Amino acid sequence: MAYLQITLNISNHNRPAAANVYQKYKAPFLNIIAGATSKELLIRDDDVQVLHGFETTAQAQAYLTSELFTKDVVEELKPFLNQAPDIRIYDVI
Repeated sequence: MAYLQITLNISNHNRPAAANVYQKYKAPFLNIIAGATSKELLIRDDDVQVLHGFETTAQAQAYLTSELFTKDVVEELKPFLNQAPDIRIYDVI
């Protein structure tokens, strides 16, 4: 099992719109991305995190180059980002 954690710096007034992007692409992520097992939106005062579950780290890495991520999710989130996202992949032991 593996996790892809994407931390986003999004102003409070843009968070509802960013949450809509999350909701829009959650089902396609789970239905078409190889190895996808879960997707959760975590919100705190400092930032917003999207935690993606995968069967393997290779599948998590592959998602980052997928059309769904690069052309859909990233493009729709760009207007709401205050800085580049922090992207990390973790292997569960």
